[in-house]
Amino acid sequence: FEKLCSISLSHINVYACLVCGKYFQGRGLKSHAYIHSVQLSHHVFLNLHTLKFYCLPDNYEIIDSSLEDITYVLKPTFTAQHIAHLDKQAKLSRAYDGTTYLPGIVGLNNIKANDYANSVLQALSNVPPLRNYFLEEENYRRIQRPPGDIMFLLVQRFGELMRKLWNPRNFKAHVSPHEMLQAVVLCSKKNFQITKQGDGVEFLSWFLNALHAALGGTKRKKKSEWG
Repeated sequence: FEKLCSISLSHINVYACLVCGKYFQGRGLKSHAYIHSVQLSHHVFLNLHTLKFYCLPDNYEIIDSSLEDITYVLKPTFTAQHIAHLDKQAKLSRAYDGTTYLPGIVGLNNIKANDYANSVLQALSNVPPLRNYFLEEENYRRIQRPPGDIMFLLVQRFGELMRKLWNPRNFKAHVSPHEMLQAVVLCSKKNFQITKQGDGVEFLSWFLNALHAALGGTKRKKKSEWG
């Protein structure tokens, strides 16, 4: 889901409780995460930005390599070598819930009426040149955008979704597109929504043009970073 505190709805300094999965802001005395840890005796929290683990209310960092699987699911990474071999070996992965799946061929949660967008996003995730570009975040991490520009959020969220769809170490054999779709709603000024059916062809056209522009392309058909 969106990385927002479930109480303050702030996206700043948010921690995930690893017992119940809820998000809370802060970890200092009287912060929402601190109060949650005291009231419910939930003690292990993950900072969703720094990917560091903390024990609350004692407020000390937890260093444990066994927690790496959690951070990898939150932010999968791919090397150029890994990407180059994606289409050369079809190896099934086993999720933590025991199901098997083929990375890249996994379901997207249907939140309400977003199946039209899900089908487009899944199709795009299996276009190798597009997929390969977005799997490697370094390709677009340093692209400069004007202050206040929100359209680059589409690039960031699409990249995150691609990496989760192709993650060989998923906890489940399906992925939530919630953050991606929230960016779509925002950047399309609600022309495309989660709660209302849309046209897949119209969404595809808008989405590709929006990505193209956000990556430096123009209406004059100047090439962006990926085409």
